[in-house]
Amino acid sequence: MQQLGSFDYVIVGAGSAGCLLANRLSRDANTRVLLIEAGGRDNYFWIPIPVGYLYTIANPRTDWCYKTEPDEHLAGRSIHYARGRVLGGCSSINAMIYMRGQKEDWDHWAALGNRGWAWDDVLPIFKSLEDYERGATDGYGAGGEVRIEDPRVRWEIIDAFREAAAECGIPPVKVFNSGDNFGCAYFQMNQKRGRRWSATNAFLRPVLHRKNLTVLIDAHVRKLRMNGRTAQGVEFLHRGEAQFAEARRETILAAGAIGSPQLLQLSGIGPAALLQRLQIPVVHSLPGVGENLHDHLQVRLQYKVKNVKTLNGVANSLFGKAAMAAEYFLFRTGPLTMPPSQAGAFAKSDPAQPTPNIEWHVQPLSLDKFGDPLHSFPAITPSVCNLRPSSRGWVRIKSADAAAYPEIRLNYLSTHEDRKVAVDAMRFTRRIMAAKALARYEPEEYRPGVSNDTDAELAKAAGELGTTIFHPVGTCKMGRDPMAVVDDGLRVHGVGRLRVIDASIFPRITSGNTNAPTYVIAEMGVRAILKTLQSAPN
Repeated sequence: MQQLGSFDYVIVGAGSAGCLLANRLSRDANTRVLLIEAGGRDNYFWIPIPVGYLYTIANPRTDWCYKTEPDEHLAGRSIHYARGRVLGGCSSINAMIYMRGQKEDWDHWAALGNRGWAWDDVLPIFKSLEDYERGATDGYGAGGEVRIEDPRVRWEIIDAFREAAAECGIPPVKVFNSGDNFGCAYFQMNQKRGRRWSATNAFLRPVLHRKNLTVLIDAHVRKLRMNGRTAQGVEFLHRGEAQFAEARRETILAAGAIGSPQLLQLSGIGPAALLQRLQIPVVHSLPGVGENLHDHLQVRLQYKVKNVKTLNGVANSLFGKAAMAAEYFLFRTGPLTMPPSQAGAFAKSDPAQPTPNIEWHVQPLSLDKFGDPLHSFPAITPSVCNLRPSSRGWVRIKSADAAAYPEIRLNYLSTHEDRKVAVDAMRFTRRIMAAKALARYEPEEYRPGVSNDTDAELAKAAGELGTTIFHPVGTCKMGRDPMAVVDDGLRVHGVGRLRVIDASIFPRITSGNTNAPTYVIAEMGVRAILKTLQSAPN
């Protein structure tokens, strides 16, 4: 096995967290940093074009193309589970929607004993990273690396949905991200002048000139090299050759909620029974590695509408397609700048909820499933998801072979509570769609259809219509309980010189898209690393 070299820090995964980590840790010219990415360069034509997610998700050039295990309560279905396999990771293929989560989310993390993770602690970090196009206003920061912009296209049917939501008690708001997201608004996005603004744009590309930073692409990490319970670095394959990179100070896993637990398990760190069954020597028994997997499941209700333009009609017309392309390439506006969902709304599924626990992602389009063509009729899709699901699944390796995909089991809708929230959310959606503001468009429920009316019928329909919005978290959760994997400094419990810094450390999922919180996790991780370095004896 060839030795690539010796570095102070070895970072596995050049996604949202990894790019920020590489940027911050390489600021000191005397610190050598290696960033390893299994995917390739982010130079694919469709990555910077916002609507290009249609061509990057389920494309092996940019996506790991995982599949979940069939779920009993999803009508036995398996779901495509997109994870970025390219520089920028998921930030190169995601929905670009900028959501901090709510105050209650972060305060819950702190209440579990995670010091320094409350809303009042992380809010200044969010603001320091932000660069809002309107400047330091509307509660956002300015001058940071993470560009945030308002939408560049609006739809009459979306505006009408906002009016209908207001009739049902959900007020219009200018922006989300104040700490309480109750309300309805167009989403702000990680774009710059109508182009995707990924972690590569924000953090990696500006520092590639640094001589102390090495970025290795097309390099698949196979496992950690351990000396007892201390990480020494990583073993990986690069262009068919086995190599080793030493980490003198720390090895940092930033491979995400699927990749990080997989690498720990391959390295003998995880549930002892699983490792023994696969004949992997147990380096450290840590039962929580790979457990606590959860995600936002959205139920995609669809309505046919009349007397209004939707994307279905535009995209199914040759003239419409040409007009969209021309508008985008001439002005960087129009439908090609759209994220998958244009507007959102937050509310309580029932009054007993302490804070908004459901979110709508509203789209001026409809299709059978992701990747299929749009329907021939005009339509709107008010998808709704449970922000705080109680169902939990896992990521567990099936083999000691690092190239073999792990078992990804979500157990969506496996709790009575989650099924009740789904049913309540569907009924709430029907109330909005029946409001006066939408009457002139004559909405007709296409899916699941008004014949589904009892709680049992709606719960079954939720399973048939439900799909992921690609927010897996929690598989290396932060905390102090027996199932926690990292402490509040993101150090792996019981293992030296090893941290996990990515979305896998969420103890509980935040309210909304998870990319922005992942940036904050990376920034918090860097600060913890530097604090440890400063306190170390010379």
